[in-house]
Amino acid sequence: LLTSASLDLVIRTTRNRVTTLTMNMPDRFNGWTFSMMGALRDAFEVAASADETQVVVLTGCDPYYSAGVNLGGTLRLAHPKKLHRMIAEHNQNLFDMFLDFPKPILAAVNGPAIGASVTSATLCDAIIASENATFSTPFARLGVVPEGCSSILFEKILGEENAERMLGEEGWVPKGKDALEAGL
Repeated sequence: LLTSASLDLVIRTTRNRVTTLTMNMPDRFNGWTFSMMGALRDAFEVAASADETQVVVLTGCDPYYSAGVNLGGTLRLAHPKKLHRMIAEHNQNLFDMFLDFPKPILAAVNGPAIGASVTSATLCDAIIASENATFSTPFARLGVVPEGCSSILFEKILGEENAERMLGEEGWVPKGKDALEAGL
C-alpha cells in the first residue's frame, strides 16, 4: 500500500489507462534516497496490480528527471562487507523493479537524468526525451563500475563507440536530440 510519505514523493495519476508516476522531490533533484526508492517501489506495485493501468509513464518534477541514487540519502557507515552487500541488494531490487514489471514502462525524461536514472530508463520499453533532457552516466569519473545492466545494454542500444563514450572516460552527456540520433 502507498504510505503518506510515498504519496508525497511519487505523484500517481491515471488517465485513459495510462498511469503517470511523477517523482516529486524537486529540491533534491528527484534523487533516489531510500525514501524515494521505497515510494517508487510502492507506486510500481500498485500500478502493476491496478486494472485501470495498462502502461506506466515515469517522469520527474521539473526541472530534473532524476539525479539518480542520492549517495548521501542511501549510504550509511558500515563495515565494508556489510556496505557492499547492502549496495548490491538495493541495486538488485531497484533494477529488478524495472525488469520484472508486468506492463510497459515509458521513461519520460523531462530534464537532466544522472546515473541509475539513466541506466534504469534503458530498461524501460521506451524513452521519451524533452529538449531539456540530458543523459549522464558518471561512473568512470566517480571510479565505480557501470550498473543496471548498462555495460551490456548500452552497447546493444547505442553501439560500441557511443556506449564507450557514455560509460568511459569521456563521460559523454548527450542531450535529448543527440540521444535520439545515437539510438537511445
